[in-house]
Amino acid sequence: MNTLKNMRKQTILVTGGAGFIGSHLVDRLVEEGYAVRVLDNLSPPAHNGKLPPWFNKKAEFVLGDVRNKKDWIKALKRVDYVFHLASYMDMFQDFSTYTAVNTGSTALMFETIVEKKYPIKRIVAASSQSVYGEGKYRCKKHGIVYPDIRKLSDLKRHHWEIKCPLDVKEMQPLPEKEDDVLKPIGAYGASKVGLEHLLFSLGRLYQIPVVALRYSIVQGKHQSFRHFYSGALRAYVVMGLSGGPIFTHEDGKQTRDFVSVHDLVDAHMLVLKSKKANYEAFNVGSGKVTKLIDLAKTVAKQFDSPMEVRPSGHFRWSTTRHSPMDISKLKNLGWKPRRTMEDNVKEYISWVSQYPEAKKFLKKTDKDMRRAKLLF
Repeated sequence: MNTLKNMRKQTILVTGGAGFIGSHLVDRLVEEGYAVRVLDNLSPPAHNGKLPPWFNKKAEFVLGDVRNKKDWIKALKRVDYVFHLASYMDMFQDFSTYTAVNTGSTALMFETIVEKKYPIKRIVAASSQSVYGEGKYRCKKHGIVYPDIRKLSDLKRHHWEIKCPLDVKEMQPLPEKEDDVLKPIGAYGASKVGLEHLLFSLGRLYQIPVVALRYSIVQGKHQSFRHFYSGALRAYVVMGLSGGPIFTHEDGKQTRDFVSVHDLVDAHMLVLKSKKANYEAFNVGSGKVTKLIDLAKTVAKQFDSPMEVRPSGHFRWSTTRHSPMDISKLKNLGWKPRRTMEDNVKEYISWVSQYPEAKKFLKKTDKDMRRAKLLF
């Protein structure tokens, strides 16, 4: 009995652990009996410089930046496992920030582990569906095509759908699979491709089991209302709380895969110990295709008074038209999504209703993106 009492708990480091996904993962790890350490710089726009009130007080908090090697040295001491979730994920043109936070931090993490000989047992890193870019399509005549980003001139004429570059015929979007060609559109997606390359090459070189999870669009409480990157649910809910109407971009028929943050946490817990996950990338989504206008209608139904939902015709440049996701690889490990989109919507409305200031942030994001010529 005395030996058991003196055994050290396994310690897990969660970078970005004060954020949306990280905070839910920290709660689960604490619940499962792990000692949890969080490294986070609490920077805007996701944070306001302070620990959020929902941060788990049983976790150890280290204020630091994943771009700073000294902070890595401190955070990685006596750690068994790492969940590297810290990311920069906005839509503006500070391209070097994406590579410094998302790619450079991964290099610094390995550099620290190797230099200090820290005995890390496994690293699970947050990647993204954005590594696929516009994704994979099928042309009836020419077969599989990986198209380029839609042209701004076409979008201004409200030509929304993806067409074959050879015969200019509309193509069918296909679910993205882990072995597809990676063709990211912008700095964020490219930085996540870089993260994966470093993760797998250095993981194999130094024999540290590593896993990359490619998130689809994650929904749930704690999702920051201070910025609206991948923020359809946040935007629609705030519009609804403001009395409506709810506007979608483009014609509202663009499709996405939305996954619950709770299902995502389940995926993290599965790959933490699964040897079958070693040196693999996994898509994490619902496996369902949802039109944005249907998401907006789902949000509208949650309010007491009838609320109009309609396409605005406005569009965000450098975003994908369709993003279906194949999740069969992760399901083959024994995971499956259990929550519905309706569950996600209800949870987020209930949570963000406590923060009336969310309305001003939606207006600010709209102005900032128009000024940057990212929203038309």
